[in-house]
Amino acid sequence: MHCASISEGGPPCQKAQMSTSTSSHGETSDAGLRRAVLIVAFANLAYFFVEFVVARRIGSVSLFADSIDFLEDTALNLLVVVALGWSLKSRARVGMLLAAILLIPTTALLWTAWQKINAPTPPEPWLLSTTGFGALVVNFGCALLMLRFRHHSGSLTRAAFLSARNDVLANVAIIGAGFITLYWLSGWPDLIVGLGIAAMNADAAKTVWKAAREEHASSEA
Repeated sequence: MHCASISEGGPPCQKAQMSTSTSSHGETSDAGLRRAVLIVAFANLAYFFVEFVVARRIGSVSLFADSIDFLEDTALNLLVVVALGWSLKSRARVGMLLAAILLIPTTALLWTAWQKINAPTPPEPWLLSTTGFGALVVNFGCALLMLRFRHHSGSLTRAAFLSARNDVLANVAIIGAGFITLYWLSGWPDLIVGLGIAAMNADAAKTVWKAAREEHASSEA
């Protein structure tokens, strides 16, 4: 009503309305992202326990590496939720931290892989493939949920999306390792897939670190 009463205030009024609409859309988008990331975080936490127990029971390197990856994804997504309202510079710093977090499964895997090389006993193939398929369902659902947010909030959300995408590829490889082990009783397929998971996490960490550095540089420009 106030804008309509000022004959020369039309355009500024329209700009104010557009600004309010844009701000409202941004808040809605952030709320949707926060809700999606929380769902992904708790789904990852739940399946971490499933995969870790099975990995310990059958002595699987790939499942052990993937279970730690689920735990890492939980921490990663919770950090994304916490940092959503922060400044570009602060988000960039958290993005660098997330890049380091992505390397945690690699460190744990190296020790497990070394033990497996010294005693290359094959894991139970059906449990390996079945557990890998369950992880695939969880991660595919998380990747779909994060797909429309992958360019939102820069390196933070990109880290969550890349992590979910890489996990889908890793789970397909785990299922394949289970079927190969069924016909060739060896611990090497499981070990090779575990090393592949480590390589994918290292590549994702590099991508997130690069994006975070670019954001940090932009915030200081």
